[in-house]
Parts: sequence; structure tokens; C-alpha cells
Amino acid sequence: MQSVKEIEFFKNIREIRECEFGVFYFFDGLVISEVKEGVVFNWAMAQKVINAAYEVIGKDVPIAYISNRINNYSIVAADWLKFYTHRHQLEFYSVVSYNKSGLASLIMEKMFFRNSIQQFTNLEDAIAWSMNKIAAKKDLV
Repeated sequence: MQSVKEIEFFKNIREIRECEFGVFYFFDGLVISEVKEGVVFNWAMAQKVINAAYEVIGKDVPIAYISNRINNYSIVAADWLKFYTHRHQLEFYSVVSYNKSGLASLIMEKMFFRNSIQQFTNLEDAIAWSMNKIAAKKDLV
């Protein structure tokens, strides 16, 4: 398992926000989360991260989100519906899971998330994929 702080890409950090439920790393067009052990991640928590992303990155740029699942936690998958109801957009979403329980929760999330979810077992691969997608999206605009 790799934490964001342990990889070379960390030198590109714009801001770190630590909440009671996890740590969120903000880069240009990219947010990487490391939710704490045992948390049940819900809509209220997601709203805090969304607001921080808009504040740090902006609302009018493509954003990729990587869930770096270095800890075991749960997600209220149905809360993705609230994400869309509030008209939020997430261009690219990927999950880095290091064990079978992370993969199991991903199956449930895929039922509620409207776009595709990319799955990785390596954080640096997820970052490379995300940054390529963001660059391609910017080229189209």
C-alpha cells in the first residue's frame, strides 16, 4: 500500500485538507482521498470534500478523483444519487484497492455511479491515468 506522501508525485501538491474522517490531497485537477479506518463515508462528508475541491481547484475545470483505499471503510453507495441531484460533476473517478474488501465495496458503488469507475492496485498507475484523462479533456475545451 502506498500513501500519497510516499510517492514522487507528492511534490506537485497544492493543498492538504485533513478532516475527522480522512485526509484529502489536492493537485491541479486531481483530488486523492485517504479515508480513515472504519469510517462510513456519507453525503455530509462528501459535501465537505466537494466544497474544498471547488475552493482549491475551481468549478470550471475537469476534476479527477482517486480513492486511495489504504484503510478499510464503507461508503453509503446510494449517496451518489445525492451527488447528481446537486448537479456536481466528476469527470474521472478511480479506486486504488489493495485487498478484496475494497473490491467488494466497489461493486456496490458501480451500481450508483453514473460514469465508469477505473480500478487500480497501484496509486501511481491511477495518477498517470487520471492526469492523462485531465490533459485530454483540457485539449478538447
